[in-house]
Amino acid sequence: MRSRSAARSARLALIAVAAAALTATATVNATADGRSSTARACGTKDLTFKVSSETQAGGYLLVTAKAKSGVTCYLEGVFPSASFGSSADTEVAPAEHAVSENVTLSGSTAAYAGINPKTTGNDFGREFERLHLSVAGDEINAITLSLPETVKVDRPIATNWHADPAEAVPFSD
Repeated sequence: MRSRSAARSARLALIAVAAAALTATATVNATADGRSSTARACGTKDLTFKVSSETQAGGYLLVTAKAKSGVTCYLEGVFPSASFGSSADTEVAPAEHAVSENVTLSGSTAAYAGINPKTTGNDFGREFERLHLSVAGDEINAITLSLPETVKVDRPIATNWHADPAEAVPFSD
């Protein structure tokens, strides 16, 4: 009976040591790739969003994301998951072909993404007053935002999230 108890205690001790080693490795990896060990990836519910109309580049929507009070997280440098309606032709496509730097959000720090709702040079498209938006990968928590004005949508594109709003201007080809 004692030997079985001693063996169990030895196994538990080994498990505890292995768990501690894995935790230390995870902490080192989290800081080695440039991310703070305190920051985590943002979810849609971690953020507040604002949409404004901009006139540069023929007109576009500028989406501003900020972390809610007490939240520190980062947005990956990919474009947001967004659509103007429920059909596939109103989903935004990427305006950029590479991943941008991650943007860490906390306090008043903001991230910006630009959405060009119409990239075609014709009169086609459908008009929308709302935008469905989420952080890429968190579509289950998508929110609906009222647009500052009705927009015509035909092959929309979006930039990645950027720390500088000047880098979020969606130029179409």
